[in-house]
Amino acid sequence: MAQSVNASKNLPSDPRNRETVRAAGGNPQDGNLETPVNSSPLVKWFIGNLPAYRTGLNPFRRGLEVGMAHGYLLFGPFDKLGPLRDAANANLAGLLGSIGLVVILTACLSLYANSNPAPALPSVTVPNPPMDAFNSKENWNNFASAFLIGGIGGAVVAFFLTANSGLIQGLIG
Repeated sequence: MAQSVNASKNLPSDPRNRETVRAAGGNPQDGNLETPVNSSPLVKWFIGNLPAYRTGLNPFRRGLEVGMAHGYLLFGPFDKLGPLRDAANANLAGLLGSIGLVVILTACLSLYANSNPAPALPSVTVPNPPMDAFNSKENWNNFASAFLIGGIGGAVVAFFLTANSGLIQGLIG
């Protein structure tokens, strides 16, 4: 066993001698590494289909999609894990908590928009980021306002689904 390992140390055909993490584009000073995870076709497809990187969307639509997902997903932890989880109005507390966090996140997005952020840089996972989406303060503010609308809407949808879960289960069977 040890002899075969020693014999294969310098063979380029041996898969153990191939580098799995290498500098993207061959430039090690770029600071961008290409790994089996971030350069796989599945990860590139998934990241490319997220609203921030999908082509053909305006900033308002991007913000609406991102906000809906965040509002919907933030409701559960506030409802089921919050300090009022055993109270009769836990669903309402979860709704108000998630809306409050969406408002705070929108304020953070607005602050970031006013800091004149740099445009997105190409990377291994996203070689062609959408340059027109986040290139001005106006686009960032459109994204932030749509994030607020979508976040509140997503939290309200989650609230109604949770509040009416008995009715929905009765309709399904």
